[in-house]
Amino acid sequence: MSKITSTSLQILSYMLTLLFLTLPFHGNSQTTSGLEQTILLKLKQHWSNPPSINHWTSSSNSTSIHCTWPEINCTDGSVTGITLADRNISGTFPPFICDLQNLTHIDLYNNNINGPFPTVLYNCSKLQYLDLSQNYFLGRIPDDVNRLSTRLQVLNLYANYFTGDIPPAIGQLSELKTLQLHVNAFNGSVPPEIGDLSNLEILRLAYNALTPWTMPSSFGQLKKLTVLWMAQTNLTGPLPETMGNMTALEYLDLSMNHLTGNIPSGLLSLKNLTILYLYKNRLSGAIPTRVEALNLDVIDLSENNLTGTIPDGFGKLTKLTGLALFLNQLSGEVPYTIGRLSKLVQFKVFSNKLSGELPPDLGRYSMLEVVYVSSNRFTGPLPEYLCANGVLVDVMAHENNFTGELPNSLGKCSSLSFVWVRGNRLSGDIPTGLWTSFNLTELMISDNSFTGQLPDKVATNLSKLWISNNQFSGEIPAGISSGRNLMVFNASNNLFNGTIPQGLTALPLLTTLLLDGNQLSGHFPSEIVAWRSLNILNLSRNRLSGQIPPEIGSLHALTDLDLSGNQLSGQIPPQLGLLRLPSINLSSNHLTGKIPVEFEYTVFNSSFLNNPDLCASNPSLGIDVCSSGPRKLTKLSTELFAILASIAAVLFVLIMLFGLFAIRYYGKRKRGLDLKWKLTPFVRLNFTDSNILTGLIENNVIGSGGSGKVYRVAVNHSGDEFVAVKRIWNNKKLDQRLEKEFEAEVEILGTIRHSNIVKLLCCLSSDNSKLLVYEFSENRSLDRWLHRKKTQSSHVSGGSVRHVVLDWPKRLQIAVGAARGLCYMHHDCSPSIVHRDVKSSNILLDSEFNAKIADFGLARILIEHGEPNTVSAVAGSFGYIAPEYAHTRRVNEKIDVYSFGVVLLELVTGREANDGDENTCLAEWAWQHIREDNPIVDALDADIKEAGNLGEMSSVFNLGIVCTGTLPSSRPTMKEVLQILLRCNHPPAFGQKNGRSEYDAAPLLKNSTHRSMLEYGNGGFAFSV
Repeated sequence: MSKITSTSLQILSYMLTLLFLTLPFHGNSQTTSGLEQTILLKLKQHWSNPPSINHWTSSSNSTSIHCTWPEINCTDGSVTGITLADRNISGTFPPFICDLQNLTHIDLYNNNINGPFPTVLYNCSKLQYLDLSQNYFLGRIPDDVNRLSTRLQVLNLYANYFTGDIPPAIGQLSELKTLQLHVNAFNGSVPPEIGDLSNLEILRLAYNALTPWTMPSSFGQLKKLTVLWMAQTNLTGPLPETMGNMTALEYLDLSMNHLTGNIPSGLLSLKNLTILYLYKNRLSGAIPTRVEALNLDVIDLSENNLTGTIPDGFGKLTKLTGLALFLNQLSGEVPYTIGRLSKLVQFKVFSNKLSGELPPDLGRYSMLEVVYVSSNRFTGPLPEYLCANGVLVDVMAHENNFTGELPNSLGKCSSLSFVWVRGNRLSGDIPTGLWTSFNLTELMISDNSFTGQLPDKVATNLSKLWISNNQFSGEIPAGISSGRNLMVFNASNNLFNGTIPQGLTALPLLTTLLLDGNQLSGHFPSEIVAWRSLNILNLSRNRLSGQIPPEIGSLHALTDLDLSGNQLSGQIPPQLGLLRLPSINLSSNHLTGKIPVEFEYTVFNSSFLNNPDLCASNPSLGIDVCSSGPRKLTKLSTELFAILASIAAVLFVLIMLFGLFAIRYYGKRKRGLDLKWKLTPFVRLNFTDSNILTGLIENNVIGSGGSGKVYRVAVNHSGDEFVAVKRIWNNKKLDQRLEKEFEAEVEILGTIRHSNIVKLLCCLSSDNSKLLVYEFSENRSLDRWLHRKKTQSSHVSGGSVRHVVLDWPKRLQIAVGAARGLCYMHHDCSPSIVHRDVKSSNILLDSEFNAKIADFGLARILIEHGEPNTVSAVAGSFGYIAPEYAHTRRVNEKIDVYSFGVVLLELVTGREANDGDENTCLAEWAWQHIREDNPIVDALDADIKEAGNLGEMSSVFNLGIVCTGTLPSSRPTMKEVLQILLRCNHPPAFGQKNGRSEYDAAPLLKNSTHRSMLEYGNGGFAFSV
């Protein structure tokens, strides 16, 4: 009995002890859970209670309710992970976050958190994953960053504003697998200690303006590295041969740097390599011939100085989809085995010294989309099977020695968009189906020996048709009007005959029409239906007869007219004089009467020759002087007239010289100005420098900026004709070199001829200032119409903008016009012109609200003349400046695309470029609007938001989003932007709904999300041609 009792007592004692030990543990668990919930609620309060985490509330029923919140991950009842990506959180980093002692995972991607690198994270001893990317952190990464958790495996700090060096201590985070520092503002060095991170799998440093550096050989120790992205990091010198030891490498992008020397011999032997981007460097020598990287998907070695031949081993790359070797000095033949690669989609080898025939099977076995082989020495026929699989989009084969006919497969290729085969020795007829291929936008077949006739109809979407210098014959068919999107039609120097069809005048988008050097006859079409955009009209060297139609005088966009070498008769219509044409040629016709007074200037001294019955008042034009009465002058009266005219001319010159001397003398005494002006005209002027100088008074000021003032100056006695004069001051005299640079740039702008670029009439220069004289735009600048509330309070003389709302059709018209101007500058000028300061105040509007791009940064040259001869200071205006331009100050066309995207957002939202909220500009505000999944309709300008406009406005809003993408490579070209806007402005035919326009920009937008851009780079080729 006592034994049983003793045993029972032992059991009871054991149970009591166990209970005693259990109770404190349970109580501690409850206390820990409650403490973590308190910390999380404090975190919410620290960030001012953002709406995205409104559901973070305490519960009296449970102290572990926080473990059910979707942003929180708990393990064994304790918080181990916080994921607050894309939550629109603003403020500073919480200093108490590591009070959550078991944290292993922190993801704050894509918020608005600011401040320096949060060293409080050193207290998170268990941290394995840290993502602070796409925020507003700034300053240097601390030198003791190795105090972060020794367990850290992922460190994502990309798309912030970190500066200085990448600290060597980062190489001591030995467990690190992912290090992403791309798209920051680092301007220091890269430590070789990164090579000590033996577990590293992903390294991204791209788009940082680092000091010039060479890749350390220690990087070759990164044998687990799969992704290495260091595009545009100022990487110089040769690549180390140790790169051949990076056996796990799959993705390598070292593009847009300054690399020199040879490509490492082992690089093409890395068996896991799939993507190789080395474009836009200075690499030289031959491409390695040992090719064992059989998993390669894309090779882009373009824009280097590579020599030698294309390796035969490339023909073994059965997974290759893209090969870009353009803009090198490669020679020899293309291996025929490349034509048999079954995955090949893009083949770009233009601008080399390649020769021989193209592989005959090119396109036969693969879904080939792009073939760029122009500017080489290729011979023989174009491959017959280029479009065998029906997906070919672009063929660029110009400037070679190709012979034979165009492949028949091109005539059955509805996917084609561009076909350029100019400057070869091709012959025969054009495949019938090619003319009408539905998606064809540009067909350039000039400078060959093609024959045959034009078809009755051409492709609806065709925008540019170049067929000059061939042997086409027959009449130009009336059905040419089916190409309603045609902008350029160049058929010079062929054998066309018959009359000019009326339908040719019905093309509303036509800007250039060249039919010179043919056998056209008959009269000019009786009616000009829709040439409102025509800039250049050349019908010279034909057999046209009849009179010049007065309707030509209504073509207000016309800048170049050539009707010479015909049989035209009658008088020159006076309406032509009202166009103020910079270039006109009516010589070698049968014209009669007096030329319009507007052409009585020496700049036109060759414009009217060989018209025996044509006369002028100005004898310097090389044609007869008109007489006021019957021409029955005797020899004596003729001599007397000549003497009197000479005396009058001398007296006139003396009076003018005296008057000019008096004006200058009086001006100097009164104002103390140096008035030794040099006049450089770019068109025929109907005013003098004195007309301009006397109008530079305060009452005529209509605007001012950092470089000077803008005046509205009357240039005729009646005061109803005006020019805009921009006066650019400089405090000290420019040195001779910069003076020449300025004059050269002004001369380039003076030769631009486009209806959507403000016309520079002349330049006046003195030692301390410049006067730029432009055509005057009656409706002033776009910003005054969009942001009228702000400008109502400010008054400038010379008239003010009427405060009426611009309706959507006018805004879209303005967008299309401005896009045309920028597209011309980027794609049709050689060299291309980058504006650098595109904004709504630099888009001027004429009386019909046609947009004209103005202010080409000329003043910047003067203001920054003390800077080094590089783009060392950012030109532009807040809210319009592309992020990479602000960081790197490198100039290309994509900075204009970004700025134009902001203008598009202004047009559709009515907001100003710096009108986001207290922390953002308009572009960032628009991106934020999209990220929060808000309806686009909510962002549109309420003043013009009507049901019929919503589709087009939403499409343009999307386009603005795409144009303001973070990475330049993600943005479209201005040519692509214009195409999208034109689809909005000219809805598709065949009864398609307008609503389709909402999705026109969708493919671009889909490829431009912040995450995909920043994590995966450009993911494709450089598409320049």
